[in-house]
Amino acid sequence: MSGLVNALVIVAVVAVVIVRQFRARQIGTDRRWWLLPVILGVVALREPGLLDAHHHTTSAILLGAELVIGLATGAGWAWTTRVWAESDGSVWSKSTRASGGVWAVGIALRVGLMALGAAVGVHQDSSALMLGLAATLLVRSGVLTWRAQSFTGTAGSAPAYGFGMARPARKERV
Repeated sequence: MSGLVNALVIVAVVAVVIVRQFRARQIGTDRRWWLLPVILGVVALREPGLLDAHHHTTSAILLGAELVIGLATGAGWAWTTRVWAESDGSVWSKSTRASGGVWAVGIALRVGLMALGAAVGVHQDSSALMLGLAATLLVRSGVLTWRAQSFTGTAGSAPAYGFGMARPARKERV
């Protein structure tokens, strides 16, 4: 894929994921939560421009930093997401303002990393950003699935962020 197509895929995935996560959604612990991140990772790894041919070490360090930022963003996002169980046993999640803050910090760090790379003359392809996004989504989905299992009794209990907070009232549809 070209850099423009990769950029459009990244923007589309981020937009869909962010919009969907700020609505209450049921968490299914048996679904394939890892599929989208794995597909993004495979697409990113297939691109030849993942590392700069003239600056192997520096671009590998920047890629490693991108992955660390992605993992930290995913973990922070998952732990700031509100998780609760309904009376029927279904587990739900909804991102909070703190989750939005985690996203904002993650994006700022990624922009800073790209600026640093540009300042030292390293060519950075969009595949590195896509790989970081895949890491973010994989960690977030894994942690949320693990947290949801604590409500269904299949894992140890982990306290939910926002536990004890008033739940938003559901709107009745006419």
